[in-house]
Amino acid sequence: MNENLFTSFITPMMLGLPLVTLIILFPSLLFPSSNRLINNRLISLQQWALQLMSKQMMSIHNTKGQTWTLMLMSLILFIGSTNLLGLLPHSFTPTTQLSMNLGMAIPLWAGAVITGFRNKTKASLAHFLPQGTPTPLIPMLVIIETISLFIQPMALAVRLTANITAGHLLIHLIGGATLALTSISPTTALITFIILILLTILEFAVAMIQAYVFTLLVNLYLHDNT
Repeated sequence: MNENLFTSFITPMMLGLPLVTLIILFPSLLFPSSNRLINNRLISLQQWALQLMSKQMMSIHNTKGQTWTLMLMSLILFIGSTNLLGLLPHSFTPTTQLSMNLGMAIPLWAGAVITGFRNKTKASLAHFLPQGTPTPLIPMLVIIETISLFIQPMALAVRLTANITAGHLLIHLIGGATLALTSISPTTALITFIILILLTILEFAVAMIQAYVFTLLVNLYLHDNT
């Protein structure tokens, strides 16, 4: 185990070059395309899951919003597979980096907002001032709504970063405690090890849920602007 809790969050280097690009591209190898008439079980399961998610997410959109289907499905696959691969021992999770999550959140949020201002200018501007607002409160509400609009990508990125980082730290701490208790109290170490297994199972669920939540919120921002 590493003595420093945050060592696992440091960008891995090889020969002085960061390996983040290779790590980010690696999940795409897990979703191969098949040219066969009858697919195997793995590819059939992947296609079924994609169809289920796309049907659930894109059913609320009009024709313009449905053009984002490929983007959103690629996003949830990338975040989910990256989070799951980060749970492997001695691996690196790019989604623990706030800079990377901001790099995903800001362009998607900006694209949705710009789409709204292009296609629904009046409706987009109306969000800054709720109907029936008293005249003295108009300047304050416009400022508040503007701030809340620009906070949306920050909330997306911070939520994903905080949840994935917190899970990794808990696994690290409980794993270190289990190793330290092995020679002191085997019974307590066994209980701690069971807790560690349960927490790891929970982290697998959190990895998928956070990918779904991130994509769902982008989907809702898009729905409000199309």
